[in-house]
Amino acid sequence: MTPLVMWLLCYPLSVATPVNSSPDPACSLLGNFEPNFYADGDFIIGGIFPMHYRVEQLDRNFTYKPAAPQFQGFNPRTFRWAQTMRYAVEEINQSQNLLPNFTLGYKIHDSCSTYVQAQRAALAVLNGPGLAQSAMCSGTAPVLAVIGSSGTIVSRTLQPFRIPMISYFTTCSCLKNRKEFPTFFRVIPNDDYQVKAIASLLLQFGWTWVGVLIQDDDYGRFAFQGLLKEIKNTGVCLAYQKIISKVYSREGILEILDVIKHSTARVVITIAVEGEVYPLFKEYMDQNITGIQWIATEAWVTSPLFTGSEFYPFLGGTIGFAVRQGKIPGLRDYLMNVNPLKYPSNPLVHELWGALYGCSLYPSSNRTQASSQLPPCSGLEPLQEQHSAYLNTSRLRISYNVYKAVYAFAHSLHNLISCKPGKGPFHNSSCADATNIQPWQVQQYLQDVVFTVSGEDIDFDANGDSTRSYDLINWQRGAAGNIEFVNVGLYDGAKDIGKELFIQEELIMWTGHQTEVFVSVCSESCAPGSRKAVRRGEPLCCFDCVPCDDGKISKERDSIDCTSCPEDYWSNAARTECIPKAIEYLSHDAMGLTLTVVAVVGACLTIAVLAVFLYHRNTPIVKVNNSELSFFILLSLTLCFLCALVFIGEPTSWSCMLRHTAFSITFSLCISCILGKTLVVLAAFTATRPGNNLMKWLGPKQQRFIISACTFIQVIICAVWLITAPPFPNKNTQYHWSRIILECSVGSEQAFWCVLGYIGLLAALCFILAFLARKLPGNFNEAKYITFSMLIFCAVWLAFVPAYISSPGKFTVAVEIFAILASSFGLLLCLFAPKCYIILLKPQKNTKQHLMGRVVTK
Repeated sequence: MTPLVMWLLCYPLSVATPVNSSPDPACSLLGNFEPNFYADGDFIIGGIFPMHYRVEQLDRNFTYKPAAPQFQGFNPRTFRWAQTMRYAVEEINQSQNLLPNFTLGYKIHDSCSTYVQAQRAALAVLNGPGLAQSAMCSGTAPVLAVIGSSGTIVSRTLQPFRIPMISYFTTCSCLKNRKEFPTFFRVIPNDDYQVKAIASLLLQFGWTWVGVLIQDDDYGRFAFQGLLKEIKNTGVCLAYQKIISKVYSREGILEILDVIKHSTARVVITIAVEGEVYPLFKEYMDQNITGIQWIATEAWVTSPLFTGSEFYPFLGGTIGFAVRQGKIPGLRDYLMNVNPLKYPSNPLVHELWGALYGCSLYPSSNRTQASSQLPPCSGLEPLQEQHSAYLNTSRLRISYNVYKAVYAFAHSLHNLISCKPGKGPFHNSSCADATNIQPWQVQQYLQDVVFTVSGEDIDFDANGDSTRSYDLINWQRGAAGNIEFVNVGLYDGAKDIGKELFIQEELIMWTGHQTEVFVSVCSESCAPGSRKAVRRGEPLCCFDCVPCDDGKISKERDSIDCTSCPEDYWSNAARTECIPKAIEYLSHDAMGLTLTVVAVVGACLTIAVLAVFLYHRNTPIVKVNNSELSFFILLSLTLCFLCALVFIGEPTSWSCMLRHTAFSITFSLCISCILGKTLVVLAAFTATRPGNNLMKWLGPKQQRFIISACTFIQVIICAVWLITAPPFPNKNTQYHWSRIILECSVGSEQAFWCVLGYIGLLAALCFILAFLARKLPGNFNEAKYITFSMLIFCAVWLAFVPAYISSPGKFTVAVEIFAILASSFGLLLCLFAPKCYIILLKPQKNTKQHLMGRVVTK
């Protein structure tokens, strides 16, 4: 025996020794290390199975030797696993093709679902003869491999002896590290694939707000870390994570249930074995909690512990991933032959009968306090269909894994014994002598073994793993009201990314016997047109839905951010689409139509005045006011009214150039004519002074020259403007984000203000001259009307400048048209309304005597 095992199992102690044994002061066994099942053979294989749920911890005050631990909660399902190992060994021993002329033996121990007992069982497997054979520690047992479940503890215990372990139940991803666990193999998928499957399941059904319960060991912790890695950046958040203690504590369970009840998460992932979750679910049922969608791992999703009808109202609808099932011909008949009469001294078989029938096989004098309340039974009771926890072999999963594990060992041993020197799987290795096979040799051949069981090809990869697929199981109500495990899908980690999970959703029955998918979110999904705004201090799954800003959209649900629309587009009212911006310009709408009518009326009114003046051109009032200049003014005013129409409509390259040049030239012509008229009036009234010959310089030709020269200057300015930087149509998207203002950009700001400035200069000069002549004598002094008309003209255009700069969009153009029309009407009314009044309404005053009479009077 090695020093490690000697130290753990032996201690110098003076105790009474069994009959027919001699005491040894150096070493003696400190407890019972007898296997639960033992069979001798040429090669021994160990087996460790959790055939009880828990260990009852007795008083430990460290002042005396503690009593042997009491195992509680016999599990018929795991007992079946142990029987499957026995069946596989016996089947191999009867085979003529596998290990002929050799027999396998086994030593099977109970780990009781705890690490301490699992390690104790591992050391018991390593120990030599049992207590019944010898009280002495006489050496290690010739165990070549161990079929076990508690991976990390048992593997670390066996590793110094280089004994390979083949696990049928341990899925912890930590065991794939070959440097740390070089002797570990398994025939069950590791949790790397299971957490991928769970993450895919969460995303498939939109469960973004979940709780997680994990058992307090490597299995729970490593699986939880893997799950966190898989759901990272997927939108799935954890509402809570709680640890199920390995030591039963009702207070701890109540604390977990309190968190579940008060959490808004309705989906709970439970990473634990059936023995850990059973007390939790019992308390869960006692408190009448419902409405939780449980997601199970392979460790308990097919456990028969929860198949009773009392569990369905609370656990019905549970969904989870289970190990792929297989068939073992003949196993059912083998299980039915296990009975207390065949194994009268095996306490596990007695416990099986007690668990199946609720009776006790022990004599009343030998019964414990717990079993004394049970009715007696004979051991002759037949096994029936209702004993599904033990007898159901229709959908074997873990039992099938045990079966594969035994055959993996047998095939490796067979290859080792059958190989010829120099042809082994390793270069410098020789084949083993059948009489001296070492565990490390079996380990080497396990790494390269390839075999077939029940039609399935089995081999181990570099990490010691052999499979990566799961069945998706849903708990549904059977005909008798019990829970049945229904296969509703498949996860295959070997398939391409995105195609691993296949689900038949129409077959699933959810919690509460509902056919609709359960909803578990922290915040309701954000509809298109909004974005998620994370709440401060809360997980990413807890958010508020904020509508997208103007000009931004989101087309998908739960958008993290809104997308800006292109420059010429704007968001619709729902913020789900970018639509072309409304193009705004002064069109023939209500405003444009009104301005058009006013402009046309003004032009018509001017033409009417022109017609009146033409008709009465020989009357004194027309002649006195220089009929030729009056006609020029009326024609230019008509053009001023009509140029306003160019500003209405969609801006184009030609209309933009025309509107500004037409406006500037027509008004320059009009003001030039008025300036000429003012000069004539001023000269006419000053010509009566002695020695004043001013009128000879302001004859008709000179008047035409003044008008032409002043107008030509404006024409030159406009020509330079059009050549250097002409006005052009422009899409203004800066002033108003929701629409495009189609406007005429002036091109050159300097030229634009030069044009206005020149008109203003002419108007100012005209105003000054008219103002100087306002008090000159005359019965009908034209200077007064010119002064007033220029005052209105200047006031309109001085008010136009700030209004033009501050008016948005089409109102800019409307303001410009208004200034044109207002100034044109001001000139028309001030200059020609008094004359038309006399011509049309007071013809008696339209005489030379009347016009000259007041002059004579004065």
